[in-house]
Amino acid sequence: MTRDLRVFIVDDDPAVVQTLGVLLRANGYQVEGFTSPDEFLERSPDVGLACLLLDLRLGDRSGIEVQGELRRRGFTLPIVFLSGQGDVPSTARAMREGALDFLVKPVEEPELLETLTRARMRALTQLEEQQARRAATERLARLTRREREVCDLIVRGLLNKQIAFELGASENTVKVHRARVMHKLGVDSVAALVQLLSGYRPPPSSL
Repeated sequence: MTRDLRVFIVDDDPAVVQTLGVLLRANGYQVEGFTSPDEFLERSPDVGLACLLLDLRLGDRSGIEVQGELRRRGFTLPIVFLSGQGDVPSTARAMREGALDFLVKPVEEPELLETLTRARMRALTQLEEQQARRAATERLARLTRREREVCDLIVRGLLNKQIAFELGASENTVKVHRARVMHKLGVDSVAALVQLLSGYRPPPSSL
């Protein structure tokens, strides 16, 4: 059975990378293994459905540092930490920072496969959210500056009369802008407009 989840393995022990790779490939997963976190970070793992099996201790770097670097770069793939030690403080920190799970090596096959099933569900949700944000950004780019102002006030729940007052425009002008906003964004109700913008995140400032 071929699975659509790509699994990245990052562990400074080549034997662990090889063993996990063989096990996961036998279960139909696409696998890429790395013994160096820097090599993995150079890979830029933006490949759709994917997750990361990440060793907690990687020589002179920690898995938590790699987790932080991925977050800074905007990668949101689910992370499952692996460790041969019961490091409770590190476990708590990793989970606070968004790790999916924390498994102790040697990992039992059923436990690992169950965790990867959950990782795929999270990765799918994240991918859908990213696609929704991208679609919202593309649609919003179609609006003029004034249409965007009207759009933002509609989402805030203001009526046409209130929007006209806020913008110093006539109510008829606001109605025209409102119709254009709904048409360009492909929505037919305020509720649909709010839903479209609910997942939108503005691009980071270049300043």
